[in-house]
Amino acid sequence: MTQRKRNTWQGKAVLVGLLLLGIFVFRYFDLGEYLSLEYIKSSQERFHALYQSHRLAVIGAYVGIYIAVTALSLPGAAVLTLAGGGLFGLAVGTVAVSFASTIGATLACAVSRFLLRDWVQNKFGDKLKTINAGIEKEGAFYLFSLRLVPIFPFFVINLLMGLTRMRLFTFFWVSQVGMLAGTIVYVNAGRELARIDSLSGILSPGLLMSFAILGLFPITVRKLLALYRRRFRRTAEEESATKKSDP
Repeated sequence: MTQRKRNTWQGKAVLVGLLLLGIFVFRYFDLGEYLSLEYIKSSQERFHALYQSHRLAVIGAYVGIYIAVTALSLPGAAVLTLAGGGLFGLAVGTVAVSFASTIGATLACAVSRFLLRDWVQNKFGDKLKTINAGIEKEGAFYLFSLRLVPIFPFFVINLLMGLTRMRLFTFFWVSQVGMLAGTIVYVNAGRELARIDSLSGILSPGLLMSFAILGLFPITVRKLLALYRRRFRRTAEEESATKKSDP
């Protein structure tokens, strides 16, 4: 084995060790407890006071935790998204969550591609056929549609995309754009949830609107995507027929 290959394997071994260590620490110390909605809501006032006095540090810590959770495919991203809305508000929360989730997803994709290819293949091989067929047919737009209407959990999409030929930069910007609308909806829901301080707050118009959007968003996007695909196929068929009829 050449020195270059030896260094590559050593680097991969170190990264795999760090990944396993991160997962072990998360499980052993039950850190998932701190990523529960109950804990976030019970600590809301303390987090808010800390944010008021150390805004940049809190945003940086939040983004770092979000990236780590997403990159390691750990549970808690949805709660962190709601917490971002409750802590930072809609504008700052959307920016923080959007970049943190995309960076974390891209890191998970890279880890799958360069370190965990065999494990991902064995674990999710049945879904990989669907992903490859979609990429072959629609290219980056297929990833875009998965981000809008996830037929697979996001962490599965991140890992499986690592086994495709899609460039990481393409994965990054398509995920950034594709997840933005859903991010805004969830951050806004978190902002409304943070305002509940009594049972009457559950029936507030803002909260009911947020939940309505959460429920209708995937259905609406699915129908719009289906309409787009039908029109795209019709246009392609018309152009093909025109070319055939030309002398």
